[in-house]
Amino acid sequence: MALLRRELYRQVKGPEITHADRCTLVFDTDAKNLYVEREVAHLDASVDGTIEIQTATMDIADYLKQGGQTAGHRELWRLLRTIFKDDSSSEEMMV
Repeated sequence: MALLRRELYRQVKGPEITHADRCTLVFDTDAKNLYVEREVAHLDASVDGTIEIQTATMDIADYLKQGGQTAGHRELWRLLRTIFKDDSSSEEMMV
């Protein structure tokens, strides 16, 4: 399975208790599926370096409907506008 990935957003907080949040746009070339993958990691250095990682996948529309507008939302909107920008020199429909 070949996965093409484009990072949308990454945020890391804290020295003692580290919290990382990352969203990635993923295209599965075998399944022909485009989706957003969100990975949240929590590392607690005070408890023997315990790390907890949660990964979830969601449809692009579901991701965009989430509350708040994160940097990941803005990057995905930017990519979508780039893909669908109006190009008056190309034909919209080929016969």
